[in-house]
Amino acid sequence: MTFHLRVATSEDLPFARTLTLEAMGRYYQQYGLFWSDRGFDAAWAGRENWLICKDERVMGFVSVNRDSEALYIRELHLLESCRKQGAGSWVLEQMVIKARTQGLGLLRLTVFKTNPARRLYQRQGLSIAGEEGCFWRMERECHETPSD
Repeated sequence: MTFHLRVATSEDLPFARTLTLEAMGRYYQQYGLFWSDRGFDAAWAGRENWLICKDERVMGFVSVNRDSEALYIRELHLLESCRKQGAGSWVLEQMVIKARTQGLGLLRLTVFKTNPARRLYQRQGLSIAGEEGCFWRMERECHETPSD
């Protein structure tokens, strides 16, 4: 498989917004949360965003930011037709490498408690570190180990 990340531009924003709403809309409804295009767009502008690609095909996107100790995955979405092909696992591993390269010790994300993606995250070494309302907070240590 030849997955790669391509820097997303403002031209990719409509794709990312639509994909996020399609993927997360049912969770917003389930938990009575309000979706805001304007809120999504403002968050997008303040993050690093990449398209997830296989060869020339765009499969989805990942959006991250950081603080002094962790890289945070804020959005990770794949088109439904592109799931279960290994891209999600590959992206998570790339984000671990990115965190290490930047000297950050943790990879963190939040996931809706009812989202089955939690199982993927756990298989990739993230564990539940806490909860906030309808979300699990998950994290993985990213320090280099002798076995790496």
